[in-house]
Amino acid sequence: MLNPMDLTGRLMLVTGASSGIGRETAILLSQLGARVVLVARNPAGLEQTRSLLEGPDHRVEPRDLAALNDIPGWLQGLSRELGAFSGLVHCAGLQMTLPLRLVTVQQLKPIIEINLTAAIMLAKGLRQKEVHTSPASLVLLSSAMGLVGSAGRSVYSASKSALLGLARSLAIELAGEGLRVNCVAPAFVNSEMLNDLKRRLRPEQLAAIESAHPLGIGHVRDVAHAIAFLVADTGRWITGTTLAVDGGYTAQ
Repeated sequence: MLNPMDLTGRLMLVTGASSGIGRETAILLSQLGARVVLVARNPAGLEQTRSLLEGPDHRVEPRDLAALNDIPGWLQGLSRELGAFSGLVHCAGLQMTLPLRLVTVQQLKPIIEINLTAAIMLAKGLRQKEVHTSPASLVLLSSAMGLVGSAGRSVYSASKSALLGLARSLAIELAGEGLRVNCVAPAFVNSEMLNDLKRRLRPEQLAAIESAHPLGIGHVRDVAHAIAFLVADTGRWITGTTLAVDGGYTAQ
């Protein structure tokens, strides 16, 4: 049976793979036949993810992406050992909800580094000729908060909105090198991040969040499906775009 999303024999790297959307994306890519390199700071979480993958030859790579300058060389070393990457998905990210009057420069730094600067350095590493196949796909996890405003989320929104412009410019710059670059922008999904939010918000605040999604709160698999669509051959003619996977959140 024809499966246009078949990834058999392809090597994929997923950051933030120890939980949430990153974990579910890694699982789905393995179910589609890919070999997956799992990246996050949490070794135990990565091992748990690996136990959920289908097929052999997956790789756990505990790594703090805050070591920004080392990223291109690290990807080069991985490709020498494992082969060229057909896809890279940057799901790792930090979230902050804080009124502007309380924001400090020290709080800005890690948000911008992981959400944006790491994405730039991952792209720089992936574009090296020996590191990627041609064609290959880079998917950056943005957010619905990068498309619409939300009080108390200015820093997070700025970091996620910046990815949209990054993807558009890189799509033009790297097309000749066989690299497609796109963003996926999810709204709220049932995940560890939402569970943490539930512990901090009042019931009426949670109800307001749910009512803002015409199709209801999503699931991590919903976002993983969109990511897989973009890294597979189904996305071969798509670059420089942002796919909102948000249950209608940004349609209002």
